[in-house]
This record gives sequence, structure tokens and C-alpha cells, in this order.
Amino acid sequence: MCMAMAGFSQSTINDPFFEQVAYRGAFGTTNDWTAGWANWSCQTTVYPAANVTVQGELTTNTTWTSNNVYLVKGFFYVRDGATLTIEPGTIIRGDKDTKGSLIIEKGAKLMAVGTLSQPIIFTSNFAPGSRGYGDWGGVILCGKATINPAGGSALIEGGPTSVYGGNDDNDNSGSLKFVRIEFPGIPFIPDKEINGLTFGGVGKSTQIDYIQVSYSGDDSFEWFGGTVNCKHLITYRGWDDEYDTDFGYRGMIQFAVGLRDKDIADPGSGSNGFESDNDATGSTNTPITQPIFSNFSLFGPKYDLTTSVNSNFKRAMHLRRNTRLNAYNSVFTGWPTGLFIDGTASQGNATNGNLKLQRCVMSGMGTFFTSDFERGFFLTPASGNDTMASNDLLMYLDPFNLGQPNFLLQSGSELKSGSIWPQTGLKENKLAFAANIYPNPVSSSTTISFNLEKTKNITVSLYDMIGHKVATIAQSQYFAGKNEVNYNASSLPKGMYFVQITDGVSSSSLKMIVK
Repeated sequence: MCMAMAGFSQSTINDPFFEQVAYRGAFGTTNDWTAGWANWSCQTTVYPAANVTVQGELTTNTTWTSNNVYLVKGFFYVRDGATLTIEPGTIIRGDKDTKGSLIIEKGAKLMAVGTLSQPIIFTSNFAPGSRGYGDWGGVILCGKATINPAGGSALIEGGPTSVYGGNDDNDNSGSLKFVRIEFPGIPFIPDKEINGLTFGGVGKSTQIDYIQVSYSGDDSFEWFGGTVNCKHLITYRGWDDEYDTDFGYRGMIQFAVGLRDKDIADPGSGSNGFESDNDATGSTNTPITQPIFSNFSLFGPKYDLTTSVNSNFKRAMHLRRNTRLNAYNSVFTGWPTGLFIDGTASQGNATNGNLKLQRCVMSGMGTFFTSDFERGFFLTPASGNDTMASNDLLMYLDPFNLGQPNFLLQSGSELKSGSIWPQTGLKENKLAFAANIYPNPVSSSTTISFNLEKTKNITVSLYDMIGHKVATIAQSQYFAGKNEVNYNASSLPKGMYFVQITDGVSSSSLKMIVK
């Protein structure tokens, strides 16, 4: 385990868009923001039959009402200048044979604003028990924000004829809130698939909040350039990647969760949590892909260290082709590999501070790092990142339960605190102590000191690089003020260790070098 407490460069994370919370990951101990609108049993949910078929194009403002059930056939285009409004509680079903898909073109808008009790549902046209990955196309939003292909525009992936991209980063493609997208994602041609929810050059005036993509036959969410910001996203039992960013995407996303089925992964490209590229060749085309992610929780296929998973699962994070992705306060669990920073361009971005991972946690990986480069980058003390040997150390309630997950933290979880934001007054956090080790590096005896606000029962433990507990250094009651514990490290092999000081609720961890 490693949790270096240090100062940070926070210029990219202090935007007013971000809600400053104390906890790491997408959830604290009390607010399950998936409750009431998300669906973990859409395979067996009974939906009414469609009574209205839509196909072709929409050129005038139109409203789809909740007293109808709509069947989308083929590529259904909402053209420039038109707005499609969908009432809360409306159900839209997609036709598989014609690759039914909803495409919002540049200059058009989708106003799909559901409610907590009446989400808008895009789903399969098959009966309960017969639904599967790629039963229809998906939802595609195209906008006028900047992207990085030559000429500043491109044809959207997946088969539609729609072009996206422009020079208006404030462009507005509408609003989606409390929306479920179930069983989407079809390959039009190999490597040109329709995703669950696709953003092409979508601008920051677009509103995206509370969206669940389930059983997607390709990526659950993919952003091709643009600047749209999003909150409260769910990926559930997807096929390929969960959150994919390309072509100069520079938006902000906070509070997102992913939950995988251990048996389902993409046999073509392999399945990742994050996949991020500047573009397909890793060029220096601008704008450079640089999303800012905060408070993600990606629960991978390895529910525990003994779980056998589909061999096509790859990595929690595959960062490649000159991406400058930034991720903060996020938790990644149970993938075959944790972090792969792929290629000299992306590694250079990590070295010079343009690619950032700060106050993040990885746990229960088959292998945490692809190479020593990732290890050194992720475990840099100033980044405050953690590794934990097993997922149960995170102390979530029941996050891997595919039928009814509970993503909330247990009261004793270390993840309740430690986010990148200054901790004073933040939700669910009260740092109990400040700590130090001296001398450090150490060859024999060292002193571990910590300051307490009040008398507490404290445990001081030592962990190695992969999270194995080496020793319990001290376990006793300590008084308010400065306290010191002596430890003789002369019998330890040379290397890096981590000292954890905890009262069972809050904790502080420090790097210790044995020379």
C-alpha cells in the first residue's frame, strides 16, 4: 500500500465544475447516486411493445411522448436546426436488423431529460431473456466543437453519414439526464462500431448527467474530440472499453462507475477500463486529447485474486498514442494489468506533467504495472497514489454483485478521505494526524512521529511495495499532541516500504526507503 501525502499542482482540477469531496472513487458512505433510476436487471425487465415506428430523418422540432413506445429503424437522423424532445419515462426500442440508431447531427439538439423516478430508456426490441449485446445501434451526438483530424472535421464512426467538428467549443447539442441505454453497440464494419453513447465534437454547453450504458456491444462511452462535460455515468457489463477518449477530447467528467462481467470481453481489440489516444497514429495534431477525470470507480473482472476471467480482458488504463489524460481521486480494481502508458509520446507526457494520475488507487490487479516506467510514475510520492494487494482492503460494501451492486464505502474505509482537494470542511473526511519519518532513507533505527488532535487507539504498520504487510510496528493508545515510535529496519531487504498510521477510520501513509 502506498499513500504519500504531499502537495499538488491543482490548476486542472479546481474548475467550478468539480464538486470538491473528501473521498476517492465515485462514492462515499451515504450517497448512492445510482439508486432509483439505474437498472441492474434489464435483461429480464418487461417493456411494452412499440406502437410507433420512426425511420429516416427529422427536420422540424418534434416531441416523443411517454404514452407511446418508439421503435427506431435504421439510422434515424435529427437534422441541423431540428430539436427532438423526449418526455420523462419514454421508452425507445431499437431494431437490430436495420441497425436502428439515433443520430443527432451538427446544429440539431436532443432534449432527453428524464427524472429519478421516470428515466428515459433506450433498449432492445427483443423479449426478456432474449436480449444481448448489440441488439441495436446506439445514441450518437455530433457537434461543432474543435477536434484534431486534419481540416477540423470528420465522419462519425460506425456507418452514419454525419460529419462532426468545428470551431465552437461552447456548442450545445442539447441535454441528457436520467437516461438508460441498454444493449446497444454494433459493428457496421470491423473497427468502425457504433458505441453505446458516442460524442463527436460535442461542445461544453451540452448537459450530460446520470447516464447508464448497459450491455454495450462496443465501447460504452466514447468521446471523439470536443469539450462536453459529464457527471454520474455508469457502464454495466460492457463488451469493449468503458471510457474511450480520442481526437482531442478535453472535457471534464466526475463521478463515474464501471462494473464488468468476468466472462465477457472483446476478442478483437481486448477490453480496457480507460483507453485514450490523441488519434489513431499518435500524432501531435491539436487540440491534444486531455480529458480531466475525477472520482471514477472501475470494478474490473477479477472480483478477488482467485477469479478466473475472460482472457481478452487487458488493462484498467491503456494510455497511448500521445494522450495527456488526467485522472484524480479514482479507484481501479481487479484487472489483469493495472496501468500501461504505451509509447514514448505518452510516456513523455507523463514525465513532463501533462499526463497526470494523482490520488488514485489500484487494487487486486494480476499485475499492477506493465514496466518500471509505470511503477515509478504512479508511485511518485508527490502524486499520492495507492496500491492495495486485494480488493477487500478498499472496504466497499458489495461492489462486484452483478445483480444488485452496492458501491458505498464501509465506515472504516481509507477511501473516505485522501482526495486531492484541501481536506478542511470537505464531505466525509477529517484527517486525524500529520506524520513524518526521520531519518529517511534508513539503514537501522528510525523514528516515526505523528500528531494527534485527541487521544486515539493507533496502529502503525509496515507494508512492502505490493501491499503485503511486513510488520505491525505499534498498536496502542496515544495521547493528543506529538507522539513518536521507534523502529529498527536493519533486518529488512533494501527497497521502498510504506508505513501506515491509522485509527481505524482515518489514516496516513508515508514512504520509507531502506538503504
